Amino acid sequence: MSLLEEKSQNTTPISQLGEFGLIDHLTKNIKLKNENTIKGVGDDAAVIDMGDKYQLVSTDLLVEGVHFDLGYMPLKHLGYKSVAVNVSDICAMNGVAKQITVGLAMSNRFTIEALDELYAGIYLACEHYGVDLVGGDTTSSTSGLMISVTVLGEVEKENVVYRSGAKINDLVICTGDLGAAYLGLQLLNREKEMFNENPTMQPDLTGNDYVLKRQLKPEAGVKYITILKDLDIIPTSMIDISDGLSSEVLHLAKSSKVGITIYEDKIPVDYTTMNLANEFNMNPIVCALSGGEDYELLFTISQVHYDKFKKDADFTIVGYVTDASEGNNFIAKDGTSHPLTAQGWDAMKK
Repeated sequence: MSLLEEKSQNTTPISQLGEFGLIDHLTKNIKLKNENTIKGVGDDAAVIDMGDKYQLVSTDLLVEGVHFDLGYMPLKHLGYKSVAVNVSDICAMNGVAKQITVGLAMSNRFTIEALDELYAGIYLACEHYGVDLVGGDTTSSTSGLMISVTVLGEVEKENVVYRSGAKINDLVICTGDLGAAYLGLQLLNREKEMFNENPTMQPDLTGNDYVLKRQLKPEAGVKYITILKDLDIIPTSMIDISDGLSSEVLHLAKSSKVGITIYEDKIPVDYTTMNLANEFNMNPIVCALSGGEDYELLFTISQVHYDKFKKDADFTIVGYVTDASEGNNFIAKDGTSHPLTAQGWDAMKK
């Protein structure tokens, strides 16, 4: 056996761990050294003590061919989305985004005009969310376009929300509706394949504005944070739904050391999403559980706040928190219980 073959037998492919397993592996030996580092890895944003408030910091990387396809993703939309998904992480900590930095790597196929379009979207998102673009970096790439955005936010110390605070008997609440972004992606992929087979054919996207917008120009849940503040409610735990409902439920359960049960007939799905799912012969609930990129918020609250949410269309009670010994469960419409598993999108396994 050659040395190369021996080394190959002793290595572990990244796909074996997946994205979250890889993060756990790479960060398991981190030791925080500074007293003002309140929270490091393991949540939607890092938390740093800045005196009267906490500063929130989060970074997301978008890579061409992995996170987006420029065959159907307009550069202006991509710029907007790259900011929105970062602002969403700050919302998930019950905070407010304030500044961003942008790192950009691009190949020589991109023109100045193309980059102007990308930045037009970035500037539009900054204007919409009240965020300042304060710096970044640019470099060349041999493999297309990569965008790295770091967002800085803030939150009052008493209002910060982590993934780890859910309590037994808490209600589990989801904002908005789920599955639309995934169906939008399926539609775009279908039309691209048809165009590649017959370039004279024009894409037919009629009547699908909602799912396309959810995929191409998602919005961070800023309005929900405002509503929670107006209701004088601080969630016990919270996360944004970027990788599918099932994955995020499991993140909350793991971080809070509890079990969570959710109900199929409570999961909010828009009627346009249902119709398109039927067209694709897909189950819309599966799209909601596993699709990702909805960027809604999932949070837990004490049952004492039930009356504030029961009739609000922006919020849906999808389940409740149990003891960890009961596990994480999905109750189907027929009343049967099934273990909830993470089937969400994982870039490292694609």
